[in-house]
Amino acid sequence: MNTFGQIFRVTTFGESHGVALGGVIDGVPPREPIDTDALQRYVARRRPGQSSLTTARNESDTVELLSGIYHGLTLGTPIGYIIRNSDRHSDDYDAIARCYRPNHADYTTEARYGIRDPRGGGRSSARETAARMVAGGIASQMLARRGITITAYTSAIGPVRCEKPYTALDLSAVDNNAVRCPDADTAARMAAAIEQARGEGDTIGGAVTCVVSGMPAGVGNPVFGKLNALLGSAMLSINAAKAVEVGDGWELARARGSEVIDPFAVTAGGDIITTANHSGGIQGGISNGNDIIVRVAFKPVATLMRPIDTIDTEGNAVTLAPRGRHDACVVPRAVPIVEAMAAIALLDSLLASNKFTTNNGETIQ
Repeated sequence: MNTFGQIFRVTTFGESHGVALGGVIDGVPPREPIDTDALQRYVARRRPGQSSLTTARNESDTVELLSGIYHGLTLGTPIGYIIRNSDRHSDDYDAIARCYRPNHADYTTEARYGIRDPRGGGRSSARETAARMVAGGIASQMLARRGITITAYTSAIGPVRCEKPYTALDLSAVDNNAVRCPDADTAARMAAAIEQARGEGDTIGGAVTCVVSGMPAGVGNPVFGKLNALLGSAMLSINAAKAVEVGDGWELARARGSEVIDPFAVTAGGDIITTANHSGGIQGGISNGNDIIVRVAFKPVATLMRPIDTIDTEGNAVTLAPRGRHDACVVPRAVPIVEAMAAIALLDSLLASNKFTTNNGETIQ
């Protein structure tokens, strides 16, 4: 599958070392304003080569819009776009064309299709997520105009955790450091952990926390198509993502019901709210109007900068020498990808729940 979504549908194409990546977005209502400069800045947050903590591959990730937007407004027709690959070192992957790298998609892709593009992992490369950023950027602009904001941040790198709750953090400071943790002291320790792993030819995992504010109550479905399930599917489609929790997640498995009740209250304006948020803004598969809290765990990068014992395609034992340009930790660059996939999933769910009002004042049915 190369398409995500039911109404707001995103199809991506391209490989890591191909000529370009790209996508087609369908289901966007007409006359939606799109700030293309803001879109480019959004996409650039994910690009490689931003700091010493990331891969040295240097791509501008310039978005070329091909269709669907005219004079800054959506036409209601498919939005097509490409992002060209300019910094390709394909010869770095000559050796692995005949080998299976442990914990990569080399073997599984060949088992699935009988063929694979070994250059940078081909379609399985995290480079593919650049195409998702365009869709996420467009979805984010549409959501923001309706009072819905999405902010993600690095909440763990290996054993280093940001212990403060998101409500005690200045989420506007996420991009103030290379690891994208809004707590400066924790960010410094996270950066040190990444540098230590890199210096040892190793890699390290971590986690991203995503906060969604302004989502109205009533989005999602009670059985199939639960909002938490759609968000989980979106997050687990990101490279290296291995686990997702909503709200207190695994902590709920260790608690008693009396400890994690989210009591109801009525505001002065007559709105019904809950005064706690153990559920993470979703109950029964449907949003309850509180902040939606999603955490995503990312495994350590599988490519190590040290010799790795493995087998070749004939089953012979071989040793792969370290080569290529790779992240020692994907988490800082995963932060904007988490935001993008949340935006795509939430806009699609909003459209499907009859909660989306167009600029003409019409409700999408």
